[in-house]
Amino acid sequence: MFRFLFFLSIIVLLVSCGIFKKRYSGDVSDHFNGKKFVNINGGQVNGATELFKFMRTRNPTKWIKEYETYSRDIPIENNYTDSIKLIFINHSTFLIQLDTLNILTDPIWSERCSPVQWAGPKRNRPPGVTFNSLPNIDVVLISHNHYDHLDKNTILGLQKEHTPQFIVPLGVSHFFKRLGIQNVIEIDWDEEIKFKSLKIKGTPAVHFSSRGAFDQNKTLWCGYLIKGSKNIYFAGDTGYDENIFKKIGNENPSLDLSIIPIGAYKPNWFMSLIHTNPNEAVKIHVDLKTKQSVATHFGTFALADEGQGEAGKDLKIALGTYKISNEKFLIPEEGIFYEF
Repeated sequence: MFRFLFFLSIIVLLVSCGIFKKRYSGDVSDHFNGKKFVNINGGQVNGATELFKFMRTRNPTKWIKEYETYSRDIPIENNYTDSIKLIFINHSTFLIQLDTLNILTDPIWSERCSPVQWAGPKRNRPPGVTFNSLPNIDVVLISHNHYDHLDKNTILGLQKEHTPQFIVPLGVSHFFKRLGIQNVIEIDWDEEIKFKSLKIKGTPAVHFSSRGAFDQNKTLWCGYLIKGSKNIYFAGDTGYDENIFKKIGNENPSLDLSIIPIGAYKPNWFMSLIHTNPNEAVKIHVDLKTKQSVATHFGTFALADEGQGEAGKDLKIALGTYKISNEKFLIPEEGIFYEF
């Protein structure tokens, strides 16, 4: 195991030498110190000492491949109703259909979320929708630059087949422009842009960014508010911060749907700075005062020590603790349409 991690670290180190040579530059703010982006709650990612402790003491539960799960290969039509149509594809990838527009979040169809496709975390389920079954994609939202949320192969495929509008956090457009993709807009926290009939706004999150050894926090991470005939919140990848989520809820009192991460949370002492556990996910649901929540960031890649299916079980326990019905915070199945 350690030999594999050593070689994977070397790969990441070599790959990172060619990543983000051009650094983001902008005005100093409460989340950018002139050199790096920071969490507004002061939280910092664990350093090398904690990382080595995590690697040394890991006790992950083995996952198995579940390729008998449903994978939709029927072409998807546009949504011409007044409702939100939502389909869970995998990990943090959703197809959202709102006001005749098709939106993808953090798309990944690759076999691995890694700098290379012969090493790194491998998927345990197929995508719930085949790539060729997608309708015309209008806009793609990227929450940050980690490999499980920003997948080069998928981005190139989307550009070739759909040429969507990519919306990314500050600094991430350099990745796209290195691929020759110009149809990309950067967005800051609390910045709102108009895209056709929608308003899309960046929101704060508690996380970090990097694609290699030398670019940590050189680009921003964020969630998104999607405002149309109905209002949707996509949290992206985040740790828990009561002030952040209560503020989003108070400023957006008519949230129809929130997509909230529940996975990659064990051991909690290491993961809590960057990922919400299921109990904290329910707290976010409460803080937002949202009408409906849907779970994300679970079931595809084994990125932490919790067992396969454990996130869903822990979510149901947390919902019981808060006396919230399971229907109000769904654990979606891949490839199935939900309508809100």
